[in-house]
Amino acid sequence: MTGHGLADAPLGAGRVSVEIRTTNHRYLDPRVRLPLEIAEHSALVEELVRRSLVRGHVEVTGRFEGDALPVELDVARARAAFEQLARLRDELRPDEPVPLSLLAAVPGLFRSSAAHAREAVIAAVSAATEEACARVWAMRDREGEALREDLERHLARYEAQLATVEADAPRAVDAYREKLAQRIDRLLAGRDATLEPGRLEQEVALYADRADVAEEITRAKSHAAQLHAVLRDGDEAAGKRLDFLLQELARETNTIGQKSLDAGLARAVIEMKAAVSRMREQAQNVL
Repeated sequence: MTGHGLADAPLGAGRVSVEIRTTNHRYLDPRVRLPLEIAEHSALVEELVRRSLVRGHVEVTGRFEGDALPVELDVARARAAFEQLARLRDELRPDEPVPLSLLAAVPGLFRSSAAHAREAVIAAVSAATEEACARVWAMRDREGEALREDLERHLARYEAQLATVEADAPRAVDAYREKLAQRIDRLLAGRDATLEPGRLEQEVALYADRADVAEEITRAKSHAAQLHAVLRDGDEAAGKRLDFLLQELARETNTIGQKSLDAGLARAVIEMKAAVSRMREQAQNVL
């Protein structure tokens, strides 16, 4: 589910801002990018995001505006990183120089030089991140309400067509009996032959048995009722429950379609399949 949140917090003479953008994804996949002044707190930001958000591609971008914070180089960490890069260079390309600029990509080399400054940075980064997450949820809630209304609309469309199938299925058997009788009359016209007693009803009974969708309709109604409950109540597993119920609804609809030999019923089933397809597509955006 998509979402966006932007928040900031004061930090000394400046401000820290955190922007979060999320797009739909089956799992939670956070990516954090912070400026040099607060880069050492990337792990903290990712942890806060993981606590708050459930899933999605999450792009987190931090900014610092104001006077530069006092920082110091972790010499031991920088030396160790450079030595490892040099060893890798010796193994892969012995004649290639190792530029010091590569150390800029190593996280945690620069840290706040004073303990109180570090604590202030942590507080500001945490506050901005938590508020940004809250705003993502607020946007997701608004989007979720729109999705719920859309799903309810397509579910109502499905149920209307299901009611048509339930009402017309018995009439389809009667229509088949009439068409079959007319066809037999045409075949026997002008011939010295008669239809074996009871044969017409046997054929109609076989057709009725093949076209019986009563059980499938009952199960489809049950799935639809459960879908209404999930959309009404919602919970942390709403997305998974919707996906399962819609999968079952699609299965019952396909079976109804296979059994519905009447053209009118077939048209209704096509509408039902379209509604289920739309709902399954939208359900991918539900957490």
